[in-house]
Amino acid sequence: MNRKVMFTFLALTGGVLAAGAFIETTASQAQSTDSESAAPKRYLPEYTAKGDLMLPKNWRHWVYVGSPLTPNALNGGEANFPEFHNVYIEPGSFAIYEKTGEFPEGTIFFKELQLTVKGEEADGSRTEPSGRGYFPGAFNGADVTVKDSKRYAATGGWGYYNFHHYEPKAETASVKPKAECAFCHIASAKKDDVWTQFYPSLDEIAQKYHK
Repeated sequence: MNRKVMFTFLALTGGVLAAGAFIETTASQAQSTDSESAAPKRYLPEYTAKGDLMLPKNWRHWVYVGSPLTPNALNGGEANFPEFHNVYIEPGSFAIYEKTGEFPEGTIFFKELQLTVKGEEADGSRTEPSGRGYFPGAFNGADVTVKDSKRYAATGGWGYYNFHHYEPKAETASVKPKAECAFCHIASAKKDDVWTQFYPSLDEIAQKYHK
């Protein structure tokens, strides 16, 4: 094969390979875009035959929104919830909330309670390498909130459940009466009985749709 023929062959081969690579890359990008735009499959609440809520699955893989803290030492030694409140929202519901600014029916919030490490100071804080503060310790049960306007019409459209304030978490739980949880949410929560004022990732979305 002479030089001219060889050069032409290599040029054509290179063009074919480049075109193939371009097509493959474009297809890959299209698949990635389709995957990103597809809404996550929703996990909806599961109930027992008698109507108790079953402990949701895989909550630590859900969308994390924040961890408010109300320690005993800052609440007269007896805080109602003396733990970090590690709050997660079910991913499919969060995706809908991002697009609409409204929590859809079936939305689940999971609040895993986590005790603080024993304090060293009068205010319950302690000193660690990062500085003085409050540090997360052992898990301590969970609370779960579910949106269902019909099922929970008496409590503002949300049902409130406690899966123990100790470990291990209960497998099922009965809905709480209005006076125990719903009353406070209805009176003080910023958005649809949800404390979005404490969770910037949720509050920013609410403000975007309701300026």
